[in-house]
Amino acid sequence: MTLANILITGSTGQIGGELVSLFGEGLGQIHASTRDELDLSDAASIRSAIRFLRPRWIINPAAYTAVDKAESEPELAHAINAEAPRILGEEAHRIGAAIIHFSTDYVFNGAKPTPYVESDPTQPLGVYGASKLAGEQALAATGAAHIVLRTSWVYGATGKNFLRTILKLAAERPELKIVDDQHGAPTWSHDLARLAAHIVAHCETESTARQVTLNSVISPHASVYHATSQGETTWHGFASEALRQSNIPNPATLIPIPTSAYPTPARRPANSRLNCEKLYRTFGFRLPPWQQSLTTVLSHLTPAAPIQIIPPLSL
Repeated sequence: MTLANILITGSTGQIGGELVSLFGEGLGQIHASTRDELDLSDAASIRSAIRFLRPRWIINPAAYTAVDKAESEPELAHAINAEAPRILGEEAHRIGAAIIHFSTDYVFNGAKPTPYVESDPTQPLGVYGASKLAGEQALAATGAAHIVLRTSWVYGATGKNFLRTILKLAAERPELKIVDDQHGAPTWSHDLARLAAHIVAHCETESTARQVTLNSVISPHASVYHATSQGETTWHGFASEALRQSNIPNPATLIPIPTSAYPTPARRPANSRLNCEKLYRTFGFRLPPWQQSLTTVLSHLTPAAPIQIIPPLSL
């Protein structure tokens, strides 16, 4: 199936890069925007790019993701995470385009003892989560045909992420202290790209079969969906499984610590578990178990980038 003009933001990011690769394999005619072409902190840049490209689909994984830094840069975080989705939505609505927008578990406070469903009350603990929640709400208010995918603990074989940092440090240090009281599902960026491709194909197939507009297909399903790998663990559990499956000789000893032992500028939710049944009911898609995806990532991991310490890793 060939699709016309898919705009992918954040094409150098973890999810964006996977989207570019996946859609570039005959799944669509894509435009992978660079910051020079589409600056999400600049409203005029967003409007200009969309009016020039007139995409049928906009897939927006780009975000301000520096969780701790956002506490001291709330204006920039809000511009990229809240204002940009609003403008994307306004422009999409104007031309009849559809949007798949990625959001985060950080919209919740983590106090619920069971996995969150989409209808649970939101209560972000910091600027990052608040800005992402504002982006969800702003996009919905535009009336654009949209799907919001909330995910968590994103990692991959490239880029700066927890997995790559752990593997590098575990080969260099005798021990590592890692938070063991935050619970969630590590989610591979490639699996999220496959989900986006599945949603696009699903909606396009239905649009063709019913001979109706894309908006007519998406509008009844325009909503927030939780999208994470199956299963759950802690950051310490994730690191332990990664080292168990890796071939690092004599890796570091991993020491579990509570969140209180590793204070950060931004608070993290203790419970990041998301119930993904709504996604399956609507689109018939489940992400694999996190351990399965981890095995695949480790099989073709690229050399690590320079170390960037990512909470909840303590040195």
